[in-house]
Amino acid sequence: MSLNTHHKAPFLRRRLGRRLRIMRESAGLSLDQAAAKLDKKRSALHRLETGVTKADVHFVRSAMDVYDEYDPDLLDQTREAAKPLWYRAYGFSDMGYVDVETFAVTVKEFSGLNLPGLLQTEDYVRAILGRRPQRTERDIANGVQVRMIRQRRLLASENPLELAAIVDEASLRREVGGVEVMRAQLRHLIEVSELPTVMLQVLPLSAGTHSAINGAFTLLSFPEPQDPELLYIAYPTGAVHFEDEKEVREAKVVFESLRSEALSPADSLVLIERILGER
Repeated sequence: MSLNTHHKAPFLRRRLGRRLRIMRESAGLSLDQAAAKLDKKRSALHRLETGVTKADVHFVRSAMDVYDEYDPDLLDQTREAAKPLWYRAYGFSDMGYVDVETFAVTVKEFSGLNLPGLLQTEDYVRAILGRRPQRTERDIANGVQVRMIRQRRLLASENPLELAAIVDEASLRREVGGVEVMRAQLRHLIEVSELPTVMLQVLPLSAGTHSAINGAFTLLSFPEPQDPELLYIAYPTGAVHFEDEKEVREAKVVFESLRSEALSPADSLVLIERILGER
């Protein structure tokens, strides 16, 4: 299943809805049967199960009664799903990439001609965001702040985020924000590559064509076994999230191919240091 970021539901609501659907199916009830017992229209129950509509504690209690299954953790999940998340304070939508990354435990990213957001310096982020039309100074400042907050999880002792990043050599040589900004960015990559949560590889220009020549993509996995792995692909006006097992599996094969085509982490570090020395 693909989910356009303009139309999908927030991650926690989808997780809750998935659990409600599994409970209904375990009770042997169709959508129509369950909707009648819960005094809901079929379409309304479907929206609750897909997370499009926010479920409240009263509905979840009723659903557990009808499905004859009590799960106290589900009530806590319902309360959590109703809370505004941290990035909303910065004007970010709860239906985009930051939402799903917040709950991920691993990120595998081929960033194409950009550097991964989780590894960018403040000045690099500011230079990238400043090139986008119709962004105000406040938008840019909020975007920088959100990216810096996201990066903290690479250093966290509790609930850390693991990142496997493959970058194109071209992204290391492109002068974003000026010479000093790029020098600082390259130094930052050298530093973060030493983190136990980061594996950084460079796809050299000498490799020629490669497995993902058509563009960047990101794979995310989550701690709960019932949460499907997710493939994220951005385009100029939005992004698509894929949860389909076949799509995710094929993207994982591509990522592993890229890892074999890229330089080793040690050789990648040598190349970054050489590019820095050339500046």
